[in-house]
Amino acid sequence: MRIPMTEYLAIDLDSELWLCRVCEHDLGDARGNYKEGTLVYDRDPREIHPSILDPEKYEYTFAPDPLFCRILEFYCPGCGTQIETEYTPPGHPPTVDMIWDIDALKKQWADREGDPETLINYGPGENAISEPRPPHTHSHSHAQH
Repeated sequence: MRIPMTEYLAIDLDSELWLCRVCEHDLGDARGNYKEGTLVYDRDPREIHPSILDPEKYEYTFAPDPLFCRILEFYCPGCGTQIETEYTPPGHPPTVDMIWDIDALKKQWADREGDPETLINYGPGENAISEPRPPHTHSHSHAQH
């Protein structure tokens, strides 16, 4: 049984593996960090957040300093889908953003009926559902007091 955990990640409770929801690529032990099974692109933050001020004139340009910040992008090695992004100090290992009690998930889903991939809809694909929100209306007055 596969349980969607994010838009692009699922846990297969039978094999206890993280899987890419796009191509079903095995990303490793579901009791561990799925990021260990991904391709990692270590980005210079200036590629994404360009300087607002001229770096020839100013030491601080409002762009993240690559000596203090890196952007790690995690991709599925099977299909190239970007799964996650995080900002870390240079040299910092990937963070662990999800730890699941696999035994508890198995127990929880053993008592439920239905297919988890239709019951839990994080996307991707045509079955993704977005709930429309009513337009925001202003209810306060801008009049002088």
